Amino acid sequence: MSMDTGMAGPDGLKPTLRDVARAAGVHLATASRALSDSKTRPVNPRTAALVRRAAAEIGYVPDQVARSLRTHRTPAIGVLIPDMSNPVMPPLVRGAEQVLAQHGYTTLFADTDNDPAAETQRLGMLLSWRVAGLILATARRDQPLAPELAQSKVPVVLMSRKLDATPVPSATVDESVGIAQALDHLIGLGHRRIAYLGVPLWTSAGHERWAAFRDVTRARGLAQPEHHVVVGEGYSEHDGEAALARLLAGDDPPTAVLAGNDMMALGCYAAIRRAGLTCPRDVSVVGYNDMPLTDRVEPPLTTVRVPYFDVGRQAAGLLIEALTVADSTDRSVRLTPRLVVRASTTTSPR
Repeated sequence: MSMDTGMAGPDGLKPTLRDVARAAGVHLATASRALSDSKTRPVNPRTAALVRRAAAEIGYVPDQVARSLRTHRTPAIGVLIPDMSNPVMPPLVRGAEQVLAQHGYTTLFADTDNDPAAETQRLGMLLSWRVAGLILATARRDQPLAPELAQSKVPVVLMSRKLDATPVPSATVDESVGIAQALDHLIGLGHRRIAYLGVPLWTSAGHERWAAFRDVTRARGLAQPEHHVVVGEGYSEHDGEAALARLLAGDDPPTAVLAGNDMMALGCYAAIRRAGLTCPRDVSVVGYNDMPLTDRVEPPLTTVRVPYFDVGRQAAGLLIEALTVADSTDRSVRLTPRLVVRASTTTSPR
């Protein structure tokens, strides 16, 4: 008795895989391999297209439970998240989940709270559930993939992260473009003493933003004091406030600050007020990410908008490609951010 399900066919019964094979004029095994995109015994592309067209025409939908019994994989994708309280995470996971759901996959999310031990435990848990694939938003630049992943042969895609040495498919953002747009905006307003408050360098995004700030300021002929570049282990409002407070109290304070994320930029607002100064009249501030409500603060924050929802969609798309295309190659995608100018930046006061 077939476990395959689908829409009701002409005879009132739900179409089966045998019906698809009959409609396409191919053997049952060929139809099965074509619809599963078998990588061990691939089907001729022309035949595969014929089978998929026949399946669509008769309304055949594969039974995911039956498929999981045959492949020993569940129709689920594991997604490791470093910190769900980070405002950039919700759009990332929404984008990924939307695409995965469209392809019939359930998404299993696990929050590691930026703890390597928790990451190892959560990864083992997901692999024990025999997920079909994994999306990792937790990778550190110099961290090799866990040996368990190589042994499991489960397809892996990195989301908003990259590794330095290991070629793993990833969906990321071209951070150098965002930093260059922000700096050129400030330079165009006459700022020459521009501080940078970066997010941790162990993430690929943090390292790329820091490197881009260094390279762009040099290319534009700005001799930035070394102490104007502050990169620590935190990226909260408190971290931004404490870092800028030290710079404003020191010699040669900056007239503008580029923060590594919007939370740190909001912390800069507090430091400017505590110093008896005003943003943007005394100090201009640029954030990064364009998280929700940055247009509602006072003053509305100039920031670099990162398309995190699209990053999530692209990461899921890469994983679906790895799961379904017989001759898929390990490729990566980079999206482009753009500067959104609001009221937190103005011409340099000096």
